[in-house]
Amino acid sequence: MARKHRQWFPGAIYHITNRGNRQAALFYDRYDWNKYLSLLEETRKMYPFYLHTYCLMSNHIHLQVETIDHHPQYMMKMLNTHYALYFNKRYQVVGHVFQGRYGAKLIDTVSYHLKVSKYIHLNPLEANMVKSPDQYPWSSHAVYVSDRPSPHVTTENILSYFPDPKKEYYRRFVEDLPFPSVISKPILPVQDPTFTT
Repeated sequence: MARKHRQWFPGAIYHITNRGNRQAALFYDRYDWNKYLSLLEETRKMYPFYLHTYCLMSNHIHLQVETIDHHPQYMMKMLNTHYALYFNKRYQVVGHVFQGRYGAKLIDTVSYHLKVSKYIHLNPLEANMVKSPDQYPWSSHAVYVSDRPSPHVTTENILSYFPDPKKEYYRRFVEDLPFPSVISKPILPVQDPTFTT
C-alpha cells in the first residue's frame, strides 16, 4: 500500500517525532546530543526552517518546526541520514538507527501550537527524569523561561501570545499555574495544498 502523502504548504508548522529503532537509545552521552544539534544546524543551512521548540530524549526526539520553502521530508531525510551515519560509525553497528518513518502532525491553531510546545517541554518531567522541565539540558524549555540564549530556537512566535512578563506567563502555562487566558485563532492560511512525491 502506498504511503499517504503528507499535507504541506510554505509556512506549515509541524510537531515532528522520531524514535530509535525498536525503541533503542539514540543518544548515549553529551557528545551524541551535541552532534544531533550540530547536524540540525547544518540541515537548516540547506533547508531553512524555524525551530520553535525541541526536546531530545534518550530514545526519541520532538521538534516543533515551521517550514519556509521546503517540505519537512527533505530536512528529516538529511538529518536522519547524517545522524545515522555518525551513530553507526561511532558505535560500530549496522542497520537502522531510527524506527520507521518520522511522525509529522500539522499544527493549524494557536491553541494546538501552544499545547504542542507544552507537551514537548514536559516530556522529561513526565518521564521522571527531572523535577522541573527547565532542569533538562536537551530541550528548549530553559530558553523560554530564562535569559539563556540558544542558537537553535526562536521563541518570539510562541511568547507573543502571552502578556508581559512573557517568560513568566509561559512558565505558568507549562506548569499549569493560573494565568490570563490565551486567545485561540488560526495561525495558518485556509489554503492547504498537499505536497506529493
